[in-house]
Amino acid sequence: MDAKKGYLLVVEDVPDILRLLEMTLKFKGYRVVTAVNGQEALDQIQMERPALIITDILMPKMDGFSLVHRLRLNPATRDIPVVFLSATYVAPEDKAFALTIGVTRFMEKPVDFDGFLPMIEHLIEQPPAKFEPINEYEFYDGYRKRLETKLKQKNTQIARDEQLMETLSDKEKATFKASVQASLNEREEIKKLLDQIYRRLKSKPKA
Repeated sequence: MDAKKGYLLVVEDVPDILRLLEMTLKFKGYRVVTAVNGQEALDQIQMERPALIITDILMPKMDGFSLVHRLRLNPATRDIPVVFLSATYVAPEDKAFALTIGVTRFMEKPVDFDGFLPMIEHLIEQPPAKFEPINEYEFYDGYRKRLETKLKQKNTQIARDEQLMETLSDKEKATFKASVQASLNEREEIKKLLDQIYRRLKSKPKA
């Protein structure tokens, strides 16, 4: 990678995934800076503008949707390419909303590096795309719909997993509990985000 092209900013709150992305990209010769949520990413961008951002969606403090919306509102960061990586928001409606708010590419987890690395190289070599931000109400209303759908799905998943756990042996339960706890944590994060969105929608005009 030509040093003049800048660095790659990787935003991910799961340590193992963050480390894997960082090491893989560094091995390919990229300069990589990491952040664990959208707010850390914005702080880093204020210090030095990245050539490209690779980010998870569901994260604490500020998630990927909010991060991209903030970037597209600011003329100084509006054209930075952003790649979404997600294992949670993978429905066609999620991907459509991501493109609507200005995401450049969308990839599902686990990451297929055979496709991921050529895509990163291609995006860095291309002239930056021009994005126009959607209005605040449109963003938060679309965001609300995505979160409400995910909350319903997460509730169904947790109820199913808790029923399944009742059929397992004590040894199997010990392993399965970690998966259930991760789902519970995700549900709480989605609930927090929804509460924030409901408050914001009350204060935003539709026009």
